Amino acid sequence: MICHACQNEIVIEGFISRTDECSHCGADIHCCLNCANYDPYAHNRCRESQAEWVPNREKANFCDFFVPNTLNSKGQPRKAAVDDVKSAFDDLFKK
Repeated sequence: MICHACQNEIVIEGFISRTDECSHCGADIHCCLNCANYDPYAHNRCRESQAEWVPNREKANFCDFFVPNTLNSKGQPRKAAVDDVKSAFDDLFKK
């Protein structure tokens, strides 16, 4: 995943706890801005309809719906993530 604060890649090994920080800049990892569900244009700024309102999106929170983002440093989906989606689509329509 990519840190929202410094745009450096964060290697995730196992569970992300609420207190984990970016090894490059010290920003909180388990926060809305690092979540794949974060959408500034969605209701509650989150694609997960059951998520509670979080007042500070840059700080760590206890959200159970946190999913690490799959973006590269330019804000585009990682190639592996794109390939996974394409293969799932192709599998759906196989003969």
